[in-house]
Amino acid sequence: MRIISGKFKGHHLVSFQADHIRPTTDKVKETLFNKIQFDIPESKVLDLFCGTGNLGLEAYSRGAIYVHFVDKNHKSLEIVNKNLEKLKINKSEIKISKIDIFTFIKNYSDQSFDVIFIDPPFTEKMAHEVMTQLSGSKLFHENTIITIESIKQERIDDAYGELFRFDHKDFGDKVLSFFKKQI
Repeated sequence: MRIISGKFKGHHLVSFQADHIRPTTDKVKETLFNKIQFDIPESKVLDLFCGTGNLGLEAYSRGAIYVHFVDKNHKSLEIVNKNLEKLKINKSEIKISKIDIFTFIKNYSDQSFDVIFIDPPFTEKMAHEVMTQLSGSKLFHENTIITIESIKQERIDDAYGELFRFDHKDFGDKVLSFFKKQI
């Protein structure tokens, strides 16, 4: 697992094996960032179910000015911290929250984000539930891009409240969906 582009291009990230973690592959990550590359510079990013921090760190490497990593798993957040240290990232531009994602979505009332990455554990099949809750939250604004990874067997609708799916790409049993607010 490595950073594909930006100021940390080529740097390998710390990872670990666990049932709840399946880092986004380079192929999926490259497709994702090619699609949203112009939305990343100067953006505020939210990385839900951050795991190792792979997506948020890629965004930071490509010019995001703030990344908020959220996961309920302590070991995942330890890996995020190790990756931040390895890359020597200024932690004033980073926030890490150890909290259940649904609790975070429900209770969050601070700034909205420009880009939101969602990569829930594939064993839990919760993409639909996450998008349903997110659609009623204060996490996004009219220009926010939301990406979510799911598996083909999961339910993922084309719209959730004001959010609509404007693109998706299949990668074998994985689906990468892109959402934004309907204007």
